[in-house]
Amino acid sequence: MRRSPRRLSLLLPLVLWATAAHAGVQLTVDGVADPLKAAAISGVELSQYAKREVSDAQIRRLVERAPDQVKAALQPYGYYDATVTDELQQVGRDWHVTLHVKPGEPVKVTDVELQLDDSASKIAPLRRARRAIERLKGQTLDHGAYEHARDALSAQLTANGFLDARLVTHRVEVNRANHSAAIRLAWDAGPRFRYGRVHFEGSQFNDGFLDRYVPFKPGDYFAQDQLLVLQQALNGADYFAVVNVLPDIDEAKDGVVDVTVQLAPAKRSIYTGGPFIGTDTGFGVRGGLERRWVNRRGHKWKNELVLAQKLKTLSTLYSIPMPGDNQRSYNVGANFRDANTATSQSRTLELVGNETRQWHGWTRTVGVHALSGTFTVGKRGNEPDSAPGIEHGRSTLVFGEASLTRKQADNPDFVRRGWLLGMAVRSTAGSLLSDASFSQFTADAKWIRAFGAKSRNRLILRGSFGITHTDDFSALPPQLRFFAGGDRSVRGYGYQSIGPRNSDDRVIGGTSLLVASSEVEHYFTRNWGMAAFVDAGNAFRGTDYRPKIGAGLGLRWRSPVGMIRVDLGTPIHDDRAHGIQLHLVIGPDL
Repeated sequence: MRRSPRRLSLLLPLVLWATAAHAGVQLTVDGVADPLKAAAISGVELSQYAKREVSDAQIRRLVERAPDQVKAALQPYGYYDATVTDELQQVGRDWHVTLHVKPGEPVKVTDVELQLDDSASKIAPLRRARRAIERLKGQTLDHGAYEHARDALSAQLTANGFLDARLVTHRVEVNRANHSAAIRLAWDAGPRFRYGRVHFEGSQFNDGFLDRYVPFKPGDYFAQDQLLVLQQALNGADYFAVVNVLPDIDEAKDGVVDVTVQLAPAKRSIYTGGPFIGTDTGFGVRGGLERRWVNRRGHKWKNELVLAQKLKTLSTLYSIPMPGDNQRSYNVGANFRDANTATSQSRTLELVGNETRQWHGWTRTVGVHALSGTFTVGKRGNEPDSAPGIEHGRSTLVFGEASLTRKQADNPDFVRRGWLLGMAVRSTAGSLLSDASFSQFTADAKWIRAFGAKSRNRLILRGSFGITHTDDFSALPPQLRFFAGGDRSVRGYGYQSIGPRNSDDRVIGGTSLLVASSEVEHYFTRNWGMAAFVDAGNAFRGTDYRPKIGAGLGLRWRSPVGMIRVDLGTPIHDDRAHGIQLHLVIGPDL
């Protein structure tokens, strides 16, 4: 088919343009390292043409402008005398551009002049923010660091009640001739505001109840961090679905700021339930009812029923919160427990009354327990209770208990850096109300640390210690004796299957406990991994401590319902125990 001369004349410029076009620009910057190198690359237009077509004329214009663009990009880092030369090469259809940079002598901060009201300068956070600015003297001028330090001081003024503070002078004077710079800053802090009243909107409680959560009083100096403490305390109380803490700054008068707290009640009753499985308990179902608030005074009530093959419990706990700095609470409850382990069986009813509070970063609990029931120890499997050597008991014990617990975790669902420490002391006041006198101390610790590339590995260390003094060991029910073995003790052994034995060679528990565990996990994907572990420990009497050792491998799955751990453990060098024991645990790390 013949094309007309006119059509050919229209196509010719397009063909010539396509012939002159190239695939893109490969940019190299040398002579400087990051962050100057990164700033130079991002500051030139050439960096935008790595995957864009560019003509001969365009590339030359871009290269011509590049030196000035690099110089401008280095000035915020204190380099005002940079020199830049360019090198342009065509390789096939691509352009290779190299920019040779000599940054020159940097500008140093030789003077910092900062004016701030004396009333503001005396406040510790503002003193620290001021020192951060003054420390810029003698350093290479970095506009980003300067602006960050300047804005931090402005933010601290607002956070500490100087709500009308104004930055009246903010200059950086650069002398290129002698490579020096002077920083000039001045604030008019104005009056320091104080708190007025706190108004709660949408609360379901009696007037005055929520005032106990407020960490400040009318007349105290305004501080934003206290507003955050108030919001966290109200969220932690679990009463509300919505908590908004809003200082009424626009309505402030005579240096006084009221605070409005907008609330929306959460769902009052929570029902929980479902099946579960664990090798220590067997298969079972769990159900619970929690009343987030029982009345307008904020009381709480929690109930739980557990029906499993080896464990049945029914518990109730009534709590009376006493909000404040220490988050105090009074609690009364009852717990019926029917436990059937490899070596013991017990049915007990326990009544408890205690007080919990935050104490120097710990959760402290002090209370009284009344425990009564029947039990057998020394069982072997499913043999009848009348078998020779099995010990039977019935006892009532009234004892005091004090405990301290504390934990830290970077992520409650999957801990990469965290630890847990708990200690408890129990003791009867003689044997006036008890069948035996005893005192007991227990301690448990766990430490987790991720390591390796992308934190795909975790080291987990765990330990337990306990010691008991009593005038009648036979009167102590199994839950006050020490046993070892099981999912959270020495894996490779059955639950509570390790401990001192009686004259008929039956495990009856001990007065002391010492268990340690080390475990390494490696995750192949975000949710799947494996573990290798070694556990060692035993329950014992006196100083007759001979640890049992279990080792094995496990599978880890971060499932939608929480961490699932499946372990296969075996005893090491134990003439009494052989074979492989399965351990299954579902629950959080700490």
